[in-house]
Amino acid sequence: MNVNIKIFQGNTRLAACLIFCFLNFISLPSFAQEEIKSNLKTEFVQSGPMVGYSEMNEIGLWVQTKKAAKVQIAYRPKLDLATEKAISDAPFQFTEAIQTNSLTAFVAKPVLRNLDHSTKYEYRLFIDNQEIPFDYELKCQTQLLWQYRTDPPKIKFAFGSCVYVNEPEDDRPGKGYGSEYEIFTSLHKENVDFMVWGGDNTYLRDPDWGSRSGILSRYTHTRSLPEMQPLLAGVHNYATWDDHDFGPNDSDYTFSNKDITTEAFQLFWHSQNTSIVEGANNVVSTFVWGDAQFFMLDNRTFRQTQDYEAENKSYFGEKQVQWLIEALVASKAPFKFVVTGGQILNESAIFENYATYKEERQKVLDAIQKQNIEGVIFLTGDRHHSVITKMERENDYPLYDFTSSSLTAGSATPKENENPTAIKDSFIVGKHNYAVIEIVGKRKERVLTITYKDKDGKDLYSLTIKGDELKREKK
Repeated sequence: MNVNIKIFQGNTRLAACLIFCFLNFISLPSFAQEEIKSNLKTEFVQSGPMVGYSEMNEIGLWVQTKKAAKVQIAYRPKLDLATEKAISDAPFQFTEAIQTNSLTAFVAKPVLRNLDHSTKYEYRLFIDNQEIPFDYELKCQTQLLWQYRTDPPKIKFAFGSCVYVNEPEDDRPGKGYGSEYEIFTSLHKENVDFMVWGGDNTYLRDPDWGSRSGILSRYTHTRSLPEMQPLLAGVHNYATWDDHDFGPNDSDYTFSNKDITTEAFQLFWHSQNTSIVEGANNVVSTFVWGDAQFFMLDNRTFRQTQDYEAENKSYFGEKQVQWLIEALVASKAPFKFVVTGGQILNESAIFENYATYKEERQKVLDAIQKQNIEGVIFLTGDRHHSVITKMERENDYPLYDFTSSSLTAGSATPKENENPTAIKDSFIVGKHNYAVIEIVGKRKERVLTITYKDKDGKDLYSLTIKGDELKREKK
């Protein structure tokens, strides 16, 4: 138990209490101290802490307690990312206390404010004035201020989808659909800046989606997976959803409890902006990291029933499509990642691919070309196999769709002869996997590399694309 008096400046009652506890604690034998530490975490923490969004002077965190409790975060700078110089002996600061309650699943979403840009921070979790010990690093970072000063920073992030965590009491009979949770240990070892969760980040089951308590219970169950905790605590996390964290399989806007699952999604992720498209409560968001911008789309809230026979059926919906195209036009980022659950570029009109809504899909693709939007890459999931789809376009740069699936859910084999524009060697079938994407190089010489990896972190397939290859050739 580390007690730093500097963190208690201005809070003498808390300081006195903790110093008294500390003096009694250090008189115990070491095995008893370790048991007390373990018991504190077991008693208070349901899941988390998790690091959410990052801006230049603000960071969002997330934690879930097991019962009503007061949550605070102590934090201090540790490293100047611009100079790579360590920052020593900085005093801890505290966030405002947040009281968790059963109505919101005992979730707290602390915010670290007025931070220094370009800085790595360490943080500690306090619940009811007691520091909760962890055997892994709790860290986060503000974004670098590089614009008009230096070349863009190196970007390294992970991407994946489809997280099924078994619960035999509620699962279908037979072998569990989820497995190989150690993939999250491999993800943690990648030391990425952030993780993009591409949908089906939990799987609602039959007992869940009929009630608010069932939905919150499922979100809690998945988020509490022990193997996931170190990754959540030290890597920034951004997410969108697909059918299984929205509702039943293949669900759409007719799902009766969509407002509840929207509430649950917004409660269990800490994005700075969601529901930014008018017309319905939704999970659309966007964020920037370095010279890349991410457009996190909602492929459920505005989606008409797939089997409904009509022309110009809605998938993302008119307002979301209009927002996306204008946001892409407005973006100054040379890399524009459009993140959504289902495959976009796969031409086969099967399962839940965008090709099953062909009119809206064509409208989006035509608008990207007409508006001369450069640097667009789609990040998709859903299919329970991974693949890279490349769409060649006349007099324009090729579009790419990086599909990454699944993290722990069961695998599925693609249909015979589907996806004719896929890069054939890129199919990954029958293996849990994730993708790591790195962008490096000087401002005008940026290079992107995507590497798919298995549950143990071993490379499966890699592709490198130069930034200039995502631009229309100048005539």
